[in-house]
Amino acid sequence: MTAPQTLQRMHQLIWALIYGGLLALVLGIATAPADEPLGWALGLTGGVLAAVGVVLIGVRSRMQPGA
Repeated sequence: MTAPQTLQRMHQLIWALIYGGLLALVLGIATAPADEPLGWALGLTGGVLAAVGVVLIGVRSRMQPGA
């Protein structure tokens, strides 16, 4: 059983990671032609953050809400 506050915080973290990661990924793709190392760093970091968010969706789905 998981407290509702914990589930809410996890929900917020998941979406922040996904949206922030996708934003960083797009910025990395857009930056790559001008500065390749920076573009790769942004793109890779963004992809990893978005992937962590997706994995946390699976973790969250297995948590049981409780009091």
